[in-house]
Amino acid sequence: MNASVIKNNYQAVNHSSDFGSVAVLMGGQSAERDVSLKSGEAVLAALKERGVNAIGVDVDENIFNTIKENNFERVFIILHGRGGEDGVMQGALELLGLPYTGSKVLGSALSMDKLRAKQVWIGAGLPTPPYEKLNAECDFNGIAERLGLPVIVKPSREGSSIGMTKVEVLSDFKSAWEIAVEFDDDVIAEKWITGDEYTVAILQQQSLPAIRLETPNAFYDYEAKYESNTTTYHCPCGLSTEKEKELQKLAMQAFDALGAEGWGRVDFMMDAQGHPWLIEANTVPGMTDHSLLPMAAKAKGIEFEDLVWKILETSCG
Repeated sequence: MNASVIKNNYQAVNHSSDFGSVAVLMGGQSAERDVSLKSGEAVLAALKERGVNAIGVDVDENIFNTIKENNFERVFIILHGRGGEDGVMQGALELLGLPYTGSKVLGSALSMDKLRAKQVWIGAGLPTPPYEKLNAECDFNGIAERLGLPVIVKPSREGSSIGMTKVEVLSDFKSAWEIAVEFDDDVIAEKWITGDEYTVAILQQQSLPAIRLETPNAFYDYEAKYESNTTTYHCPCGLSTEKEKELQKLAMQAFDALGAEGWGRVDFMMDAQGHPWLIEANTVPGMTDHSLLPMAAKAKGIEFEDLVWKILETSCG
């Protein structure tokens, strides 16, 4: 690659031809397939508009033959969920010797796994709500007493709030676990934090402006994320400059602790006392018209096409 400089450990690319032939991997077979297709089409259009030789690929069981047959030189991963965001695709691309966007194998796997991510954050002394792992034989009553109600029940390795339930009464606890376990054998109950929800996007190891979310739903679920017109987004987020910087710093600490890199998003709840709690990290966040990272980038003065270009630069480190 020519005419480039090192910035945040990534090469700043000046000419679209320097990227070579780019596969934009989207779709796949995860529960987030539909969202990935929307994100992928938006990314593909932006890259083409900037003159990048990009080709969209709906990932199936023949993906590696497709990659080899087309002689792709790098990969833009816009697969959400399992098989694309959890380190599996990243590991396969490592074996093929193809550069790709975003986090590597470890950072992808840890970030996708909410249980292990929490364990890493706790070990690193970072604030995340108390939790317990659930199974069919667990004492739901005892867990409710220890964590307090409400709690949020989550499959450990799903995104877009799929399989999640807010439990407010004990009688609903086991059924919430039954919903979550359909998506993952590992299920956690997490103490509910009452307060405002924030997210901080990360681009080339720099925190973008924080966004505060409001939804009339019980929580920021799939419908609120992708379908509802009643969700509102505040950027500027309303925090003081000092408090927002603290949130951005914590986002980077959480991202780094997981070994994540390149681009992504860290989600928080802020309790009534103003204390932030880490909820989860996303290493391939949505890029649809409802998505948060493009909003944060725009608030920083980065338009969508430039954002996609900068994400592609993370394959050039």
